[in-house]
Amino acid sequence: MFQTITKGLRRAAFGVAALAVTATVAPAQEIRIGAMREGTSWYVFAATLEQMIEPILGANTVEVVARGGGVANPMVVQAGRAEIALSNTATAVWAMEGAPVYEGASAPDIRALVGGLNDVYIGVMARQAFLDARGTTDLAQILASDQPVRILLKPAGSSAVPAAEMILQALGTSAEEIRANGGDIVQVDTPQIPDILRNGDADLYIDTIVRGHPTITEVTLTAGMRFIDIPQAAMDVLSANGLGAGTFGPWFEGQETPTVGANLGTVLIANASVSDDTAYQITRTVIENAAAMGEAHAAWRAFVPENAWRPEAIGIPLHPGAERYYRERGWIQ
Repeated sequence: MFQTITKGLRRAAFGVAALAVTATVAPAQEIRIGAMREGTSWYVFAATLEQMIEPILGANTVEVVARGGGVANPMVVQAGRAEIALSNTATAVWAMEGAPVYEGASAPDIRALVGGLNDVYIGVMARQAFLDARGTTDLAQILASDQPVRILLKPAGSSAVPAAEMILQALGTSAEEIRANGGDIVQVDTPQIPDILRNGDADLYIDTIVRGHPTITEVTLTAGMRFIDIPQAAMDVLSANGLGAGTFGPWFEGQETPTVGANLGTVLIANASVSDDTAYQITRTVIENAAAMGEAHAAWRAFVPENAWRPEAIGIPLHPGAERYYRERGWIQ
């Protein structure tokens, strides 16, 4: 069962009720927003959006579902457990196409509202003490060595998990081979990650990374971490699976130069059953309050509203209500 967080707590935490746009009240449609746990940038976005759209859609019509992730959320929307949700652009495509990560399931009924919301990179970090002992920062060399390595990941449902599997495969190994060589794949919930790294119980850490990410900030300040580039062979595989090539940072302590990573992208999606009017109002609200979103969390400050409809930003078909808004703005001809 997905956890929900009380509206009173969200109002106290974010105080954004005054940000709602002025609009004609649309017919009431209950909207659950699929996000992630409290403290993440996606939770901040969802809680902020709730306070913006509830005055438009009607009192007590909007609720944040504070659990999920880039892989899980497209299926949450497909199954009707949330009407809209944040998703990675790549995972939305995987879900619609029924990629192997979904084990035979697919999400043909998801549609895009707003794309290009923020960059979400797959990044690799290592404990500096581990790199010093290995004498290299080359991930391909580390994984090709006969010395064991322990890789830290979040549980299944995070976009980082299938991305990590792609990286391992591209560099000639797998979770099974790493374990057979005396290493391990350690999967834990986010709150446990900093202690595991500080205690030296993992060597490499692969995760989704955004500017201001609280967990990444903590481990870089307290666990002696160093960012390492994803090798080109792995980038080629990630790019072939819908992730964009690029660099991120320097955003964190000890990250002195940009790091090569793969961009999953972020898109707000909806079930096709969401009414055109509701999809229009949600899209309009996000676009016209882009600055307020940036104030709520640094991750959203690079959002360019004029590009929110572009195929490379959304990955999947637009919802007709969202398309109507973009045509009214003159962005889609």
